[in-house]
Amino acid sequence: MTRYRSFVALGDSFTEGLNDPGADGRFRGWADRVAERLARLEPGFRYANLAVRGKLIDQIVADQVPVAMEMRPDLISFCAGGNDLLRPGSDPDRMAKKVAAAVRDLRGTGADVLMFTGVDPRDTPIMRRARGKFATYYLHLRSIADLCGCLVVDQWSMQGLRDWRAWSDDRLHMNEDGHRMVAAKVLDVLGVAAEDDWRKVWPPREHVNLSVKRREDAQWLREHFGPWIGRRLRGTSSGDNVTAKRPDLTFFDE
Repeated sequence: MTRYRSFVALGDSFTEGLNDPGADGRFRGWADRVAERLARLEPGFRYANLAVRGKLIDQIVADQVPVAMEMRPDLISFCAGGNDLLRPGSDPDRMAKKVAAAVRDLRGTGADVLMFTGVDPRDTPIMRRARGKFATYYLHLRSIADLCGCLVVDQWSMQGLRDWRAWSDDRLHMNEDGHRMVAAKVLDVLGVAAEDDWRKVWPPREHVNLSVKRREDAQWLREHFGPWIGRRLRGTSSGDNVTAKRPDLTFFDE
């Protein structure tokens, strides 16, 4: 097991921690949970989280990567592309080239780099139509990780994340249970023992009446998907005017 003294997390809402509320009113998320575990192993451990919801690959590369390189931590997590994939006309091949350049720069600092595939979208009614595009992008990421010597957190294999009980009402962001599973998977990849099990098996669900399911779907379209489409049409983002929750590489405090 490598003993990490510092960790910087880069990305979008997934790494910022939506929707896993912390005690201080900020979102917690898998990255904070991993940092907490690593801090227990290494006195003086430092942590920064530069991730901001809604950010695209170009924004993460331009705004977060240079800052992380200046910090020169031992460990950097880089997860980007989810918001790009949801946009019409997105090209996984072009996206991967941008990621590859950024990862090479991050690895050039001497840091270990942690990369992520996404969750299999086959159970999501709208996104499953683009399943091939998602899979192509994630295969690119695995190739980049192999070529650059990065660690990979494979969420595609995490069957527990295919259950809606791991997700919040918006169906786009994990809840506390989902973030706990991802944190456990990250720690497993790092060779660190975790309190939770990323192979979580959910108990059987009660049968859901089809009419109730239709009402829930309609409510989701009205309260979550509709506003998301509206932001795309207006050219705005949920991350507008939002800043990183932990912009400085400082000693970790729970």
